[in-house]
Amino acid sequence: MKVFHEFESFYNKDSIVLILGSIPSVKSREEKFYYAHPQNRFWKTISSIYNERIPQTIVEKKEFLTKHKIALWDVIKSCEIKSSSDATIKNVTPNNINSILKKSNIKYIFTTGRKAHNLYNKYCKNKTGIEAIYLPSTSPANCKKGIEEELIKSYSIIKDLTS
Repeated sequence: MKVFHEFESFYNKDSIVLILGSIPSVKSREEKFYYAHPQNRFWKTISSIYNERIPQTIVEKKEFLTKHKIALWDVIKSCEIKSSSDATIKNVTPNNINSILKKSNIKYIFTTGRKAHNLYNKYCKNKTGIEAIYLPSTSPANCKKGIEEELIKSYSIIKDLTS
């Protein structure tokens, strides 16, 4: 099934960190915002590293991101994908990551999950000139033992760079 990224990137001129996923999940496309699946651990992890409560609404999530100078987007503008499975992604058209870089203060790019990282390196790295830092996926599909602690430890670098 051909899928298009249906909602805007989130950033502002003060953003210094850009976190890139592959493409929004079915649930995120329905909600029109990032990491909307209730079992995705992104919001739990990111709020944990800042010792804040988990934002619930899109407004709260945007306020949280703005406060911490974090931008969100995805590597993929469109692709063929089955449901929300990164393993099925093919025929990729990448987003123009430089469009955000020109309008913000982004100094660091992170990718969530192996697929996003590989796609960034393939389609975007040469254009941005920025090496992406790999972070483990917060997807419910990545639910191996100990992942909660691993996520918090891995994502803590974001706080170090934005504080």
